[in-house]
This record gives sequence, C-alpha cells and structure tokens, in this order.
Amino acid sequence: MKDLTRTGHLVVEAVADADLTIGSHLVTERLGYTHHGVYAGAGKVVHYAGLSRSLRRGPVQEVTLAEFAQGHPVWIRQSSGARFAGVEAVRRAYSRLGEDRYRLISNNCEHFCMWCVYGESRSDQIDVWKSWAVGVLDAGVKAVRRLTVATSKGVSVTRAISAFKFDGYQAL
Repeated sequence: MKDLTRTGHLVVEAVADADLTIGSHLVTERLGYTHHGVYAGAGKVVHYAGLSRSLRRGPVQEVTLAEFAQGHPVWIRQSSGARFAGVEAVRRAYSRLGEDRYRLISNNCEHFCMWCVYGESRSDQIDVWKSWAVGVLDAGVKAVRRLTVATSKGVSVTRAISAFKFDGYQAL
C-alpha cells in the first residue's frame, strides 16, 4: 500500500487486500466516473454492480477485490463521521445483497456505499454532474433570452449571433 499524496487517499494494488479494514468504503476509477464498494473482508467487496461491467444494470453483489478493481487502482474513501463502521457497515451491505433497483441518478453504487456507512443515500459524483448540468442549462437560457431581446429590437438573428458573447468568447 502506498499513500498517494496528490489525492490524499490510500491506494492499494487491485489484487492486494493487506491492511484493509472491513467496512471500508472502496473507490476505483472507471471511464468517466468512479465505482464504489464496501470491503467485506477476506478479499471480498459488496457493491452495486450497476453499469460497472456492461450496459445492462446489475444487482448488489459480492465479488473479489480483483473483480471489483478490474485492473484499476483502488483507494479507501475516508469515512470521518461515519454512522456505521466495520461489521455494522458490512451487515448493512449484505442486507441488500441481490437488490436489483439500480438507477444511475438516484440509486447507484455510491448511493449504496453512503447508505451502508452514513445511513443516507447520496452521491457526491451525481451532485457535481447535476450542478454542471444546471450551469449549462442556465447559460443556454441566458443566451436565448439575449438573442430574443436583440431580435425583438429589430436586430437580425445573424447580427445578434455575431455580437453574442458567451463566457468571454465572442461568436464568429
């Protein structure tokens, strides 16, 4: 195990489970997102398979640490203020084994782990994506309003678009 100073998270090799504590919230990177699971001990991880393997959603299941990692580094997400730790977090994870109600926005692998450890279903990853989407929509609405105001004052659409500035960039 080594400390990755860039992120401040502990990193373990994908197939090693030395020094992992049961109930640890594990995280591994995937293409465009992070995947989450709860370490159950003996080299096993309980996770919401969701879309981690294919476009077909999967249930909450127990897998090996190597299967969970899929060749990627795994780190421990520090759980300061955890309501449930160790055996209790693992018991909660196993209580949902086989559940097949995965939803990307409202019931994904991070929601599952946060519920196991903190007792509340939430996803920081989804919150960031929602915030980004709201910002993009807000910018689009403002652009349409400016364009509407300009054209209602008799400015041609072509001229209004060429004068339009978006985040410091002027349209060509």
